[in-house]
Formats: sequence, structure tokens, C-alpha cells
Amino acid sequence: MTITTPASRARVVVTGCALAAALAGLVGAAPAPTASAQQNDRHERHDQLQRTVEQARKDAGFVGLSVEVRDGERRDWAGAGQAKLGTGKPVPRNGWLRAASATKSFTAVVVLQLVAEGELSLDDTVEKWLPGVVSGNGNDGSRITVRHLLQHTSGIHNYDILDDIEDGDTKKAFEQTRFNRTTPEQGVAGAMRHKPDFPPADPDDPEPDWNYSNPNFLLAGMLIKKITGNEWDDEVRTRVTRPLNLRHTYAPAPGDASLPEPHARTYQTFRDAKGWTDTTVRTVGHGGAAGSLISTERDLERFYTALIRGQLLPPRQMAEMRRTVPVNESFQKIFPGMEYGLGLMRNNLSCGERYVGHGGDVEGLYVWNGVTEDSRRSLVINATGKTYEEKKDLKARHVLRDLTDEVLCGKPSGRR
Repeated sequence: MTITTPASRARVVVTGCALAAALAGLVGAAPAPTASAQQNDRHERHDQLQRTVEQARKDAGFVGLSVEVRDGERRDWAGAGQAKLGTGKPVPRNGWLRAASATKSFTAVVVLQLVAEGELSLDDTVEKWLPGVVSGNGNDGSRITVRHLLQHTSGIHNYDILDDIEDGDTKKAFEQTRFNRTTPEQGVAGAMRHKPDFPPADPDDPEPDWNYSNPNFLLAGMLIKKITGNEWDDEVRTRVTRPLNLRHTYAPAPGDASLPEPHARTYQTFRDAKGWTDTTVRTVGHGGAAGSLISTERDLERFYTALIRGQLLPPRQMAEMRRTVPVNESFQKIFPGMEYGLGLMRNNLSCGERYVGHGGDVEGLYVWNGVTEDSRRSLVINATGKTYEEKKDLKARHVLRDLTDEVLCGKPSGRR
């Protein structure tokens, strides 16, 4: 690359005619790509993405699969399968979806903004802000910090409402809880009925005990309310979705079981039922700050790209969010080398790069997303059709992993 300085401009003017004559005499100089060539390249890239998505859907057995992709400023989308079984209706572009645990990144951003504002510290204990909430059966809020919550190193048991129902992987159990209106506070209380999985991690331990626990982020949402006086989702709207103009991201009311149109329907297989069960209509309010947001592929892509580009957090808090620890063995089976920061996952790519984001799933749905650490490429995946069978579920997650790798590396990963 040649840099023209003020001192050199005079020389450029003097030699401009000679340079032009020399360039005119060159034979075989590479012409600039024509509009037609650029259009052909876009079509070829789109066709390749479409073929990749169709193959991934078949490999995993998804009912529907859609992928929103950004490469620099160029956007693309591909979908495969059906939006609704038996209709042949294609999956919608940028349809509404349940963001599931991608919600955790939004919650973590709000907490870290409050840290930046001096309202609390990552080293503050839960007991300081929520006295008596984390206690009993060996749980001790005076030993658990805000960092522990956002990093999943608190040891708090990953309580779920299905824990209280026998045979939680059945259609019967799902129907019993489909319209559940358990509050986040009740969810935390449920976790307190269990002993912690391990003591809270030493902050200086590079490989602390780690377990994924939704109650950690239910507590983070309660902290937000305690400090601001507002519900966690009100703060998400004020601090994140409104500034970024994410007009399709919101937390539903506790009893709202619907999704706006258009959306792909979600389907799950259960141990006690044949075929697919439609799980689209259901409440998610009990997920609270851990997993209840509704969004779209485009909104999620814009959020994670803005986050990685430093548009939501000051550098110090962004560095804290991206400071990671290794995840446990069950997560390593899906994503070897995965690490977890503060409400943010970091994964390796076969091309030597890394990407960050946060996946999630509920009955009938997988959501996955990622942005390369240089923010050049990003994707959001919405996959419907989920199974209770462990081997098939693991295979489906591996397909999502490999699809992510192919797209973010810009070439086939060769691992499928």
C-alpha cells in the first residue's frame, strides 16, 4: 500500500502524465470487476450457502433450518425445510423466534453497564444486594459474587421446573408445564432446594469448576431490578434494544404463549409420544433474564455485532466479558475448546480464528449465533425439530457446529 503525503503530492502532479502514459501501455492489466461479475459472484455464494443449509437440515433431521449471514457489509440468507409440517410452506426469512439463552448476553450487558456506571462491582456478593435469597442446603450468597453468576462458576444447581415432575422428557410433562407462570424468584427458590454442585470458584483459578445454570441469570435479573428499580427487560429495552433500533426484540408478558407472525413452528419428539409434537405455543416467562426474549435472526445478528464492535460496553467491561474460563465436559463434547466469559461463549474455528456469541434451545428449537472476533463475519441459525434422544440431539448440535464453521471460515470445514 502506498501512502501519499503532502510532501509527495507535488511529485505526483509532475509525474502524473508520464504515469498515465505508462499505465496505458501496459498489456494485460487486471480490469476492475464488472457489475455483472459481482452479481454472478453473489449468486454463486448464495447458491453455495443454500446447498450447505439444505444438506445440514438433512444431516440433522431438522424440520426447518434458516441461516442469516453477514460477510463484511454483504448479507445473505438461506432456508430449508418447512415452516409448518404437512404444508410445504417455506421457513420465513427473518422470522420471529424464541431467543432462549441468547437472552443471557443481553442481561450480562446490562449488568456490566451498571458496573461501568459504578452502581455495583463484579466482586460484590449476592448477599449484599439480595440478602437471604441464596441460602439453605449449603448455598451461601455471601460467597457468591456477581462475576460467579455471569460466568456460571457459582456452583448453584441448574434447577428447571421439570425437575419437580417425574419423567421430565415426556410429552405429558411438557403439557403440564406448557403454560407455566413460575416467576424467576420461584425458580431461584427451586434451586435453593438443591445442594450446590461445587463451592464458588476462586477468581484466580484459570480452570475453575463450571456448570451451566439458569438460576445464575435469574439472580442477575433480580440484581438489575434491585439496583435500578426497574424490571430487567425494561433496562434491556432502554439500554440495548432501543439504542440499537432492535424493534423485534422483547420479553413477552408472563402469560403470553404466542409468537408474532411470521415464524416457523417448533417441533419436539418425546419419549412417550410418536412423531413430532408442536411446541410453538408455550410460555417462556419463567426463563426471565436467563432465556425469555423473543427476537429475529436480523436483530440477534445486529446485537452481537454491535457488542463485539464495542458499541455497548466501555473497553474495560468488554474485556471482562471476554475473559473466559473452560466449560465442563458435557459442553466440550459439543464444542471442543469452548470457553465462557460473562454471558458470552467463545469457540474455535477450523480456520484458526475464533468467534463469540451465545446459543440456546427450548423444546423444539435450537438457536445459534456467532461473530468472528474481528467482527468481519457473523451468522444466526434458527433450527426447528429437536429430539429427546441423546445421540440424535448430539448429532444435531454437531451439525450446527460444523455449519457455523463452514460459514464463518468462508469454506467447507470438512468435519461433517
